[in-house]
Amino acid sequence: MFKAVYLTRDGEFSAGVAELDESALPATGVALRVEYSTLNYKDALAMTDTGSVVRQFPMVAGVDAVGTVLTSDSADFAAGDKVILNGWGCGELSWGALAQRATVPAEGLVRLPAGLSAHDAMALGTAGYTAMLCVQALKKHGLTPQSGPILVTGASGGVGSVAIMLLARLGFEVVGVTGKADAADYLQKLGAAEVIDRSSLSGVGKPLQKERWAGVVDSVGSHVLANACAQVRRGGAVASCGLAGGMDFPATVAPFILRGVTLYGIDSVYAPRQQRQEAWDLLAGLIDPVLLASTSTEIGLAETFAAAADIIAGRHRGRFIVDVNR
Repeated sequence: MFKAVYLTRDGEFSAGVAELDESALPATGVALRVEYSTLNYKDALAMTDTGSVVRQFPMVAGVDAVGTVLTSDSADFAAGDKVILNGWGCGELSWGALAQRATVPAEGLVRLPAGLSAHDAMALGTAGYTAMLCVQALKKHGLTPQSGPILVTGASGGVGSVAIMLLARLGFEVVGVTGKADAADYLQKLGAAEVIDRSSLSGVGKPLQKERWAGVVDSVGSHVLANACAQVRRGGAVASCGLAGGMDFPATVAPFILRGVTLYGIDSVYAPRQQRQEAWDLLAGLIDPVLLASTSTEIGLAETFAAAADIIAGRHRGRFIVDVNR
């Protein structure tokens, strides 16, 4: 038997911590003994029945995990390997990893990099790994610290917090955008040179605005993304990875055809393993464990429901690490 965050819909939606028999796990894949999981925006949507995240019921929630391989039907992994799971439909199409045990597709796994603890891996989770993919996109575009400041929206969230840390570590001037009035000190400690209020970007704006940013990491979408694009300097780039503010994109083509701005879509769910492993290896070398610890709060399985409600309500800051054995 193992404990898991278990979601059902038998007429009405229900969510709770349940004890499940290991025989209920998928028959194929890589079986893991989970050490830590984490709580992402997508998990919160699933656990609060807020969005159409879960495609079939019953479901074990959780898109992230770090743990040890117990058995494997893949030649790429063997018993005893330390691995990280991110996405690949887990917690949506197949059972996820807010649980003590999980059997997951091998394609969604990478090896835990040397020098990165299991705890720190989940302090990063999909949010941190996505932030690294965004930073890689901006760097591959050719942006350097000399190009100008980088705007990070949703700055006090998981992706934003890690993006600020990474960009500051790489020498960029970083400007954070947040709707939380009390988040400025927190973001400046992470490396933000300046913090601006989200309200300046959340309304309807002009198609082209004053050129301010060499690049943008956006996890918000909607008007925030549209205004950010309208403020990017000629030849700059935007990495779009989230929709916390909405899935819509009320913009024009003006920034793209008149200033040559490039919009990169960041898919962290189904990125190929080589790209995933590269991102995680870079994270292990760049992240400051002490600074990372200031962005996360550790909770147990039973506490995930209140934390999920906080995420949906926008009351959280940083990351939730879930000790599945607590």
